[in-house]
Amino acid sequence: MKLQGKKIAFLVGPGFEDLEFWVPYMRLVEEGAEIVTVGIKAGDVYVSKNGGLKARADVGADDVRSEDFDAVVIPGGWAPDKIRRYDGVKRLVKGVYDKGGIVGMICHAGLVGISAKIVAGHRATGSLGIKDDLENAGATWVDAPAFRDGHLVWGRVVADIPDFNRELIAALSA
Repeated sequence: MKLQGKKIAFLVGPGFEDLEFWVPYMRLVEEGAEIVTVGIKAGDVYVSKNGGLKARADVGADDVRSEDFDAVVIPGGWAPDKIRRYDGVKRLVKGVYDKGGIVGMICHAGLVGISAKIVAGHRATGSLGIKDDLENAGATWVDAPAFRDGHLVWGRVVADIPDFNRELIAALSA
């Protein structure tokens, strides 16, 4: 269990991408990580983009401290464009990044990284739909399945979840 003792915030919001949330979540739990699901408000239940799965927020973004987490993982879907509007979400992501923790972003999750002002000067990937957004925020677009750049772990799309998971686990194990 490579991630025993690691505490990871998993962001969730309305329209999250099912597989980009649940597959990394389960893989990190399998490696021994403690996962805290962070939404807009504690107890909120969110329906996935595809309508098949739900996720419940253990805590609200305003109720957590970045100091308590080793990492934050942001799944894609429609949720990133919605949750990036909340100061608590941006504060958590920026705080984890500033303290040297890992920030994992896949697909559209880079929108949260943009709003948290952590992508400038980094290589980045994600859904092709946010390529211009990332470049306009000062990132350098790379069309690759997954990689790490500093404290940021990037994944492109659903098909790249295995690569994203490997990069996350390697970054969190270092």
